[in-house]
Amino acid sequence: MKRMGMLFRAKANKALDRAEDPRETLDYSYQKQLELLQKVRRGVADVATSRKRLELQLNQLQGQSSKLEDQGRKALALGREDLAREALSRRAALQQQVTDLETQHTTLQGEEEKLTLAAQRLQAKVDAFRTKKETIKATYTAAQAQTRIGEAFSGISEEMGDVGLAIQRAEDKTQQLQARAGAIDELLASGALDDPTGTAKDDIAAELDRISGGSDVELELQRMKAELAGGSSSSQQAIEGGAQDGKQQSQRSPHKFDKQ
Repeated sequence: MKRMGMLFRAKANKALDRAEDPRETLDYSYQKQLELLQKVRRGVADVATSRKRLELQLNQLQGQSSKLEDQGRKALALGREDLAREALSRRAALQQQVTDLETQHTTLQGEEEKLTLAAQRLQAKVDAFRTKKETIKATYTAAQAQTRIGEAFSGISEEMGDVGLAIQRAEDKTQQLQARAGAIDELLASGALDDPTGTAKDDIAAELDRISGGSDVELELQRMKAELAGGSSSSQQAIEGGAQDGKQQSQRSPHKFDKQ
């Protein structure tokens, strides 16, 4: 059971790590910090509201205390000491309430100041985290893009890997078809396969064509040799004829000079 539990946790951790996007995690953390900051601000507002309510109660009690003091002074002036004493007794009770409310007001004011300072500090941390979050997200996005480009250039990405496999399959099929076509041509030429169109030739026909082609070449070669031989004899005869004419002219020239 322990091994199964550990294996399950390992698989789940690997799946979560593969599915986790750091940018989404950072955004979620930032959202939680904003919610916490909102709660702190709401607490500050609640404390300020309570403090304001206490201030209103204090003002009301102080007004009642002043009124009782005036009433007691007037009753004493009219000779109603009993009324003056009752008014002063009520004023004393109100003063005790005022004292308690002032203590609570001081406490609430201190809490409000603490919460305000905490909200300011938390606001600064949230702003700093937001800046760092955006920087990390931009860096992660750039690194991810660079990695994808590198994988595309190197051919190890999934998309380029599929393209490479497709190209390899196409080349393999092309080579297979070329080899099959060459094998069929050899079989047709050897006569192992019959050509229904009648264009294929067996070994004897191919040998006869080769001999005929060789005979044509030999005949053409003999003709060229004969032409070359005929051209050489004509040139030789022309050269010899020119030499004889020159000799005759040279023999005739001295006689003309002698006659002169």
